[in-house]
Amino acid sequence: MNKQNIILIGMPGSGKSTCGVLTAKVMLKNFFDTDLLLQGMQEKKLQDIIDENGIDYFLSAEEKAVLSLNINATVIATGGSVVYSDEAMKHLKKNGCVVYLHLSYETMCKRINNITTRGVVLKNGSSLKDMYDERLPLYEKYADITVDCDKNTVDETVSAIVNAVNKQENK
Repeated sequence: MNKQNIILIGMPGSGKSTCGVLTAKVMLKNFFDTDLLLQGMQEKKLQDIIDENGIDYFLSAEEKAVLSLNINATVIATGGSVVYSDEAMKHLKKNGCVVYLHLSYETMCKRINNITTRGVVLKNGSSLKDMYDERLPLYEKYADITVDCDKNTVDETVSAIVNAVNKQENK
């Protein structure tokens, strides 16, 4: 079995957690969600960490959580803001293939309807569009593979991830 991790990055609503679980099943890998790790370490929901401690604290805690990972043969769903930490991304890339689940801004807006409770890092005064524009080049920078999941069903996105990763591994 291939011990390499598959790291899913992308905007809120791109399907990192949902597609990650299913990709792990298909590829016979474990599944791990860094948002759940962060919540467990902080003993708070993501949104409560942001509300009570601020964005800088949240990003620092997220980075520490990701740097604590020492796992193999795992599909890792990351928080959308993980790309703000070069250190965290280097750590993830050491033993993994980074798959960027790309969404258009319009599709992201349709998919995320719980923005105030979901734990999305929106810097003071920033709109969703500002966040989208700021993160897009970061996702592109760290991606080994980009999967366009704009019009896909969950199953189509999972198939696209599996096919792209298999193609990459067989190069």
